[in-house]
Amino acid sequence: MSRDLLRVLNPRTIAVIGGGAWCASILKAAEMIGYDGEIFPVHPEGKVIAGRQAVRSLAEWDGPIDAAFIGVNRKATIDVVRELRALKAGGAVCFASGFSEAGAELSDGADLQAALVVAAGEMPILGPNCYGFINALEGAAIWPDQHGCAPVERGVAILAQSSNIAINLTMQTRALPIAYVVACGNMAQTSQAEIAMALLDDARVTAIGLHIEGFGDTAEWHAMALKAEAKGIPLLALKVGKSEHAQAATVSHTASLAGSHAGANALLARLGIPRVPDIPSFLETLKLLHTVGRLDHATLATVSCSGGEASLAADTAHGRALSFPPLSASQRTALFDALGPKVALANPLDYHTYIWRDTERMTDTFAALSGPETGITLAIVDYPHTDATDWACATDAILGAAKRTGRPYGVVATLPELMPPDVAARFMAAGVAPLMGLTEAITAVEAAALPCTIASEPPLAGGAFGPAETLSEHASKAELAQFGLPVPASLRLTSLDSLEAQLAGLTFPLVLKAEGMAHKSDAGGVALGLETSGAVLAAAEKMGGTSWLVEEMATDTVAELLIGVTRDAAHGLLLTLGAGGVLTELLQDTVSMLLPVTEHDIKQALTQLKCAPLLAGYRGKPAANLDAILKAVLAVQDYVVAQAPLIGEVEVNPLLCTPTRAVAVDALIRKASS
Repeated sequence: MSRDLLRVLNPRTIAVIGGGAWCASILKAAEMIGYDGEIFPVHPEGKVIAGRQAVRSLAEWDGPIDAAFIGVNRKATIDVVRELRALKAGGAVCFASGFSEAGAELSDGADLQAALVVAAGEMPILGPNCYGFINALEGAAIWPDQHGCAPVERGVAILAQSSNIAINLTMQTRALPIAYVVACGNMAQTSQAEIAMALLDDARVTAIGLHIEGFGDTAEWHAMALKAEAKGIPLLALKVGKSEHAQAATVSHTASLAGSHAGANALLARLGIPRVPDIPSFLETLKLLHTVGRLDHATLATVSCSGGEASLAADTAHGRALSFPPLSASQRTALFDALGPKVALANPLDYHTYIWRDTERMTDTFAALSGPETGITLAIVDYPHTDATDWACATDAILGAAKRTGRPYGVVATLPELMPPDVAARFMAAGVAPLMGLTEAITAVEAAALPCTIASEPPLAGGAFGPAETLSEHASKAELAQFGLPVPASLRLTSLDSLEAQLAGLTFPLVLKAEGMAHKSDAGGVALGLETSGAVLAAAEKMGGTSWLVEEMATDTVAELLIGVTRDAAHGLLLTLGAGGVLTELLQDTVSMLLPVTEHDIKQALTQLKCAPLLAGYRGKPAANLDAILKAVLAVQDYVVAQAPLIGEVEVNPLLCTPTRAVAVDALIRKASS
């Protein structure tokens, strides 16, 4: 459903419904941002609130209502929403809490939230459990607290699922121009993705930062990502829920389903949205995206007058998806001309202080480091808070180099407090990113350099999953084999009589597995390399039990892989590829993606595994048959897609990879009970 969110986010008339300090704060917040439209309080006693005379009811107001703040209790909120809808209001911010986020603490919370959505109909509502928004472009706000926003002509939009985090973000003093702040609350009706899609239509928005507790409709997020890419507006995520405690807090906070950390990473990767780990990195990355946009290469050069800072820069970037390109011959020549013979030329560059205060030679140095293959050049400069006059040469040189080359530049203060506000403002005006904190700066560069590759299809939906049954290994393999997964020739034994005759159709050596035994390999329930029917009999008698699975043994194995699919209720059906076998848990060598995937996706994922060299042929050993591996993974996907509503978990471990084939020698399926 398409709702007109821009009317409520750019209101010319605001109704403030309720009394008390919160509603008074709404009036003050609007004044702080310079709101020049009509704003009126509504209170049944006709009180004077923050110096404004209240009308006693909405019916007394003679004119349109573009947006309303509803500051009454949760049950009364529903009636007010219904009345606003009847008056054809543009929308409302629902402040009250005690809806679905309350969980078991308030048994009627979910029902009240459902009633609220029905009452609103097509009229947009933000929340409930929501602070509202600030529009610094048009000077409008519905915000029941302090804020630090100031009018801007263009800037980033920040959408937060936590109102308190939203407040704190408005208070930043990092020279980041914030165009919009929207607190999303419970998102009972209007989702974070829907709000973002509306803001993408404002050409003054340079980037959108998303503080995410839970996603909701992943197909809607996919549509949002495609629209952002078409508009050329970068997106950035600060997603909580890495720990179990954070996931639990998310549910209690806004009733969002956090899902797994791996699932969130897989979804964001599918959407081409970089994820940063903390609030400072979030702000610095938004600043970089605002000033220079996405970077065209995942490379950087750094320059400082200290070897210690050069080393710190290199260490901070180590292990990230970034590299320091070596200096070209022309760069070396230009740097030698500027610096002379006493400076060791390298990237990162320590240019010493021989040319300090020589702005022209400093400019030549900083400009020489940039190049068409360098994503961004960072100058590390800490301005003393005592007297930074002598650092003006560095400022002028950085600005001069950026202007001369036309390439992205940033200046990094290793300590945030050592970036003066006036200097930061000067850099921002020139399109140079003033970054605060070395780790945050490198994190921002890595995020801005992430290729924005968006999957053509949205992920398969996850959703709730009811009672389930686990199929036996034999039954699991039989179901997967129907979709083309190679499995060994096998036989299920329920009797050991006439064993030689029973095994006549199989080729030795054989593998015997006891059925109904958990962790068979650890408990002695697997016997390998059985060359005769007598060996099979002895192994079965030693294992005990009443039924066994006997199958042909795969040979010439060069690697063992894991193929797993799990249902992540928040994100979709999660495919995990990794090192398989009995050491899977110990190695922790996996890559996860949301279904559906392509053959190209699978190839790329396999190259990210630590065990990838084994697949390619390690130390003279033969390579695994990659085409066979790809077909095996796609066969598992075909099975899952065909039965998506029923699937809880599918695991093939191991998939034995040989130079000629890939065969699933163990499998498990957990699916909804019929």
